[in-house]
Amino acid sequence: MSAPTVSLDKVSKLLPERVTRIGWTILALGIVVSVGAYVIDPRRAAFNNVILLMFVASLAGGSVFLVALEYIAGAVWSVPMRRVNEFLAGLVPVTPVLAIPLFFHLHDLFHWAHADIVAADPLLVAKSPYLNIPFFTIRFLIVFAVWILFYYLFTKNSTKQDLTKDARLTTVNIKLAAVFLPLFAVTLTVLAVDWAMSLEPHWYSTILGVYYFAGTTLASVAAATYVIARLHETGYLPGLRRDHFYSLGALMFAFVNFWAYIAFSQFLLIWYANLPEETYWFMKRWQEGWQYVSVLLIVIHFLIPYFVLLPQDAKMDLRRLKVMAIVVLIAHLLDLYWLIMPGYAPGVTFGWMELGFPLVVVGLVIVLLSFKMSRHNLVPVGDPKLERGLSFRL
Repeated sequence: MSAPTVSLDKVSKLLPERVTRIGWTILALGIVVSVGAYVIDPRRAAFNNVILLMFVASLAGGSVFLVALEYIAGAVWSVPMRRVNEFLAGLVPVTPVLAIPLFFHLHDLFHWAHADIVAADPLLVAKSPYLNIPFFTIRFLIVFAVWILFYYLFTKNSTKQDLTKDARLTTVNIKLAAVFLPLFAVTLTVLAVDWAMSLEPHWYSTILGVYYFAGTTLASVAAATYVIARLHETGYLPGLRRDHFYSLGALMFAFVNFWAYIAFSQFLLIWYANLPEETYWFMKRWQEGWQYVSVLLIVIHFLIPYFVLLPQDAKMDLRRLKVMAIVVLIAHLLDLYWLIMPGYAPGVTFGWMELGFPLVVVGLVIVLLSFKMSRHNLVPVGDPKLERGLSFRL
């Protein structure tokens, strides 16, 4: 069978207006509900906003990571669909905007933001050179300055290559990827420590950064898998083979296992050491209703995707891939809820306020994809590896 081909002039197509309208409607509804939450209960809304920030940061930063990973690894199979990751990486400049309300509620979120509490707590005094509002703000700005810079450079070179067909731009992006990957490891860890761990500043884990990385990469792979599968089904990416989807399914399956390994490792190390300053964090998540959330997290973040994606055929079944992608994204949202919300109240808190911020994510992604697809090729037609990517076979 001859390899599928695509036109090397322009591969772009608008999403249906109906889809774009749905995206704007969901986004507007999410914003209204979120604003209402801030009006009624600002502290609870702020904690939900942190979950929103960390979830969108996962999709944004994780998508840039996947783009960099393709370049540094010299991967071929992912080239025809790489532009989807580049489009999702467009969330990077938007993510700091979502954090703006949080900087007006730092005292509602963080114990270390209160000078009187810090002064009465020797441990917080010791951590105050790091945990203080000016340095916290500077770190936040640096993290997203780095992400925005590399997002801009990767996508600028990629889209420019559509016109110039200059293979040297691929070499430039490979070099950029080599610089970005270690910076990403550091900045993602900083984000996890600042916005998740410091909510409970007496607790610490040396593995939390890796834990957040595992969830971030899994969520970004799942988001890309769902979008790519939907676009392929509707005729936007006709050149993809079952082999491409097998690779996506295998990658998602691999990171399902990686997340479970890191999650268990974090629990095992803290359980084995049995230090009160570490174990209380897990004990809090095993009482007042949180034990049910903990069990549910294990089931939907590991057991369900593991056994569904385990068979070889499942990794090439678009319907199962889409369902598992949605399950994984919901599981990542639940994971962040499990990480962050116990800092708000001892018991499980769930209601309409917790629904508004996820609606913002869904609407934002649809609107972003609609915007990007109207302005850029959906396939990187200038990439020198494109034909080999379209002809990819396992």
